[in-house]
Amino acid sequence: MRLPNATEWVLHCATTIAQLEPGETASAAQLAAYYDLPAPYLAKQLQALVRAGVLTGTTGPHGGFRLARPAAEITLLEIVEAVRGAASPYVCREIRQQGVGALPPEDCRDTCILAAKMAEAYDAWRAALAAESLADVLAGIPDTAPERTRSRLRSIRTGP
Repeated sequence: MRLPNATEWVLHCATTIAQLEPGETASAAQLAAYYDLPAPYLAKQLQALVRAGVLTGTTGPHGGFRLARPAAEITLLEIVEAVRGAASPYVCREIRQQGVGALPPEDCRDTCILAAKMAEAYDAWRAALAAESLADVLAGIPDTAPERTRSRLRSIRTGP
């Protein structure tokens, strides 16, 4: 399965935002500069996190994004699905019933075994992401990372 590039972006941005002090925000422009990403496209992806209830956004000169809930309540699955959607990447088109190798209809009453195995794998992937929160991610970063992150974000000038 190949995920959109924006998936990496929003995972890192959500982790970055989770490192902010309570009440602090980070703008799309700050995050784009921090990661050297295209700001307009990143802003659209951050809005997807707002629609998914992962982030809240405020406008104005001191606006930006912050977590909508505590980091322990935000799963990696929520973040990924905000950008990628929840649909399975595998679609069985029942080609076992086509061509010269077509099986008779009575042999195709049950779900295709390959479709079933792909669904099992997708469900396991989703369960693994649902079991990991942003707080779990934060617990795995170096102790010095949050202050470094906050300091560098503050140093980014985004306005006139």
